[in-house]
Amino acid sequence: MKFYEMSRGERLDYLKKAAGVADIEAMLRPLSFDDADRMVENAIGIMSVPMGIAINFVINGRELLVPMAIEEPSVIAAASKAAKIAKAKGGFTAEAGDSLMIGQVQVVDVSKGAMQKIIKSKKQLLAAANAKSRSVVATNLQVRQLCDESPNRMGNMLIVELIVDTKDAMGANAINTMCEAIAPQVADITGGEVVLKILSNYATKRMVRCKAVFDREELGGSEIVKRILYAYALAHSDVYRAVTHNKGVMNGIDAVALATGQDFRAIEAGAHAYAARDGTYRSLTRWRRTKEGDLTGEIELPLAVGIVGGVVNAHPTAKLALQVLGAKSAKELAMAMASAGLAQNLAAIRALSAEGIQAGHMRLHGRKFDK
Repeated sequence: MKFYEMSRGERLDYLKKAAGVADIEAMLRPLSFDDADRMVENAIGIMSVPMGIAINFVINGRELLVPMAIEEPSVIAAASKAAKIAKAKGGFTAEAGDSLMIGQVQVVDVSKGAMQKIIKSKKQLLAAANAKSRSVVATNLQVRQLCDESPNRMGNMLIVELIVDTKDAMGANAINTMCEAIAPQVADITGGEVVLKILSNYATKRMVRCKAVFDREELGGSEIVKRILYAYALAHSDVYRAVTHNKGVMNGIDAVALATGQDFRAIEAGAHAYAARDGTYRSLTRWRRTKEGDLTGEIELPLAVGIVGGVVNAHPTAKLALQVLGAKSAKELAMAMASAGLAQNLAAIRALSAEGIQAGHMRLHGRKFDK
């Protein structure tokens, strides 16, 4: 029986066997109001979002079930269909860099030679930062001078940056604690005033890359491939199209992020900043025709995610989603999210290039795709 043809009970039984989760019903329980009241202030209730499973994903040779939490129709079906087309050519090939994040300490009104003094004090500052954490490690420290370009013209400032290996955590709380820990020493060393002490969500040292090949006949033929390339040309060249194009990418990435308890607002902010890294906001994906006439796509973006800490520890459904996905590290989770983003982008631009997005939505929402 195909996954979409199963009843909910049959789907859960399948997931129990596939993911080895015996207490799946308990882990899918809704949050209680007491849970919500501990998580946020002034709680009044729970906002539920549908959660489903995208199928057909083969990532680095492993077939995965990809949990997605999203309220928009057709996204899960579209990602599953795109993954099925990619599967015929070997699936998605992905890689993720080390889990390095940046924490920033802003210093103003510094004395002469402050930058050199910070560099000379690097060892003691790293020791002070690492004294505050047992799990993540500050591996390096850098400092740069920044000129204020705001209308207020507040003057030059120093930015002391900790490079932190967060391992399998997203790492926000640990990095913020480290920045706060070194702030008094930074102020003493520079003779200045420390203002901000916080991580950066622009995780350019935590990059993820993914690519896949999609058979031209499965897409609808050479003419559709050509039209998809025209669609990509517009997304690369025009910000008005690029924003909507990237929204489709983030439909896939955010849905996996929400299902697995990630900070999808931070992920969104970092992704969109990266899309504008050359001064013009562009497509997060790249598409071209292979010499055989097939379509190949690539995605590259910063992804700060974790499989320990935060909501992952507190929310049973997020824990379940990670077990179903089989993500044993933050890198594996990031690669699955990038693959979902690339798949969803392909599905969207394929529909736009053929029958149109509305007809595509209706067709996909009415039919689910399986092996």
